[in-house]
Amino acid sequence: MLPSPLPSYSSPVTFDIVVVGSGGGPDETNLSGYLVKPHDADWEDGIFALEAGSGQGALAQLLRKDPLIFRDKIYSPSEIYSFVRCFLLTHAHLDHINSLVVSAGSLRGSRKRVFALKQTLQDLETVFSDRIWPNLASWKEDDDEVKLLYSTLCSDGKYKVVFPDVAVRTMPLSHGHNDLGQYTSAAFFIRHEPSLREFLFFGDVEPDSVANAPQTINVWRVAASKIPETLSTIFIECSYPSGRKDHLLFGHLTPEHLGMELSSLAAEVVKYKQNALHLETRKRPVRKKQKRNSLTADDLRGALAGVRIFIIHCKDDFAVDESRPIREVIAEQVRQIVDDKGLGAKIVVAEQGMRIEI
Repeated sequence: MLPSPLPSYSSPVTFDIVVVGSGGGPDETNLSGYLVKPHDADWEDGIFALEAGSGQGALAQLLRKDPLIFRDKIYSPSEIYSFVRCFLLTHAHLDHINSLVVSAGSLRGSRKRVFALKQTLQDLETVFSDRIWPNLASWKEDDDEVKLLYSTLCSDGKYKVVFPDVAVRTMPLSHGHNDLGQYTSAAFFIRHEPSLREFLFFGDVEPDSVANAPQTINVWRVAASKIPETLSTIFIECSYPSGRKDHLLFGHLTPEHLGMELSSLAAEVVKYKQNALHLETRKRPVRKKQKRNSLTADDLRGALAGVRIFIIHCKDDFAVDESRPIREVIAEQVRQIVDDKGLGAKIVVAEQGMRIEI
């Protein structure tokens, strides 16, 4: 098993995550899939799955390499997925739902909920339609136990309990534009209710600078007040290496664009802290909302200290003979940009097989 990077901000561990897959294709053996549980619980007590691109097949390969990936006990892939109580999906592209679909009829254990925005669940319905795949999912609470249960998440600013001691706030993201219009993905603020600590998990997302309807800034504004005391870990995609043209992004990020997004987050953190300081000291009235360009690069230095950024969803390019995995190349490019800006965040690659503590 790959070593687990330690939390950047000094605090009790609240979540354990096993990375079943972290890639964005075209390698079908390493797609988005994360198994999560509260740190003080056992895996048998229940798991919630973030995304479902890779699943039991990928986990079987990981367990052959490291039978103790779940620490003290050896489990089969089927046993682990029988402990899964629910799936959280950011959107319904195949690299995020593949294993959920192909294993839907063979999942053991209690009936499993699938949480997502309504449009994502409706997209999933087109797969579970008895045409592409047998209809093994339903909106009905009293339906057959073998069927997955569609459960809607709303972007209403509220946290919804999806698992014992775990609640999720869902925010929409722009994942590009096609002939049908704007395609929506989601970001999840995943909160441990007893401690109120949380982490932020992004689905696929395009840069606000090229989006027809920028939405990532709304996520950053919510996150700003939490960093780093209650939110010190962010999972965000960076699908392509530096140099890819904007018209070829297809709703994704490059290191340059991710650097701009993290600068936007840093600006929101600085503005929040400035306003909080003014309120606390009462030396002068709170300023009106600052313009986006009112902060200098020096103002942003160290704004993200104590925050870990996990890079996910890197796309392999099998047409190129790379001497290094593309995820390492991308992470190094992001790290250089973040270091040059002095933002203070730690950049880490989410590797398949990694166990992460938050």
